[in-house]
Amino acid sequence: MAHKTAAIIGASADQEKFSNKSIRAHLKQGWEVYPVNPKGGEIEGLKVYPSVKDIPVKIDRVSLYLPPTVGLKVLPEIATVRPDEFFVNPGAESDALVEQARQLGLDPIIACSIVDIGLVPGDFS
Repeated sequence: MAHKTAAIIGASADQEKFSNKSIRAHLKQGWEVYPVNPKGGEIEGLKVYPSVKDIPVKIDRVSLYLPPTVGLKVLPEIATVRPDEFFVNPGAESDALVEQARQLGLDPIIACSIVDIGLVPGDFS
């Protein structure tokens, strides 16, 4: 089976942040991970992309770790890459964000993407 790809939007180099734990969890489970943060740089040894649109491969999963007001601004970019799964992690959700995501043709999954792949955030303290 081909590697699954995951874009972690709102990626942080701070290992206390859930977005960083998500990067490490997806890597541990064999995913190809693409951190997304406008600052660029490198996180956990991976190139950081300024936008999900800059990732050069098809993205299977987008996992959102941004406050809802910021998340709303990146939804159109996420919609253009048409991921198979769109996870809105705890703290990133709002009624407006979920509604807008649906209008853009995304099917938001309101859940922790780390738990979905069989791990718990506490494993990555």
